[in-house]
Amino acid sequence: MSKVGRNESCPCGSGKKYKNCCLPLQKEGKISSPMAQLRVSLLAEITKIQQDAEAGRATLRELGVFIFFSQENGDAWVLEASDSDAVQVADNGRVLAAPVDENPETIEVNWSHTFAVKEHKLFITDYADNQETELANAPTQQINAAIRRIMNRYSKALLDRVHVRSDSEENV
Repeated sequence: MSKVGRNESCPCGSGKKYKNCCLPLQKEGKISSPMAQLRVSLLAEITKIQQDAEAGRATLRELGVFIFFSQENGDAWVLEASDSDAVQVADNGRVLAAPVDENPETIEVNWSHTFAVKEHKLFITDYADNQETELANAPTQQINAAIRRIMNRYSKALLDRVHVRSDSEENV
């Protein structure tokens, strides 16, 4: 697990920078390190972004290689930066079932789309019909910056180990 930088968002979920939130308390010995106290769940983060979408709040969050964003129109998406996969978890303020199977050893996500940032716009391509669609009003600049941060934070070898390929994927 990587170290939390002073200017990154605090992993406790307060929304403040780490240096203004838990870092001073950790230096005083009042709390343990944020990574030790944090048990992260992909489903919990999906629930948070779905709540933001229901409320019509535009939000962007990062967790490992995952980028979560909601839009004011009530849509919410989960993006996976290393393979450019995507899945919609809210549509017009209506929560959609998250296609995630999470256990202590693995996280399995049934991705429905791929995504690409082209000419400052976010495009998604449906796996089912290969149709490309532009996501209007997506926070493309923040998504692009998050992807760059993720790619700089983790080595290529580590990003390659994130995915466990099934037999059918290996033969392709």
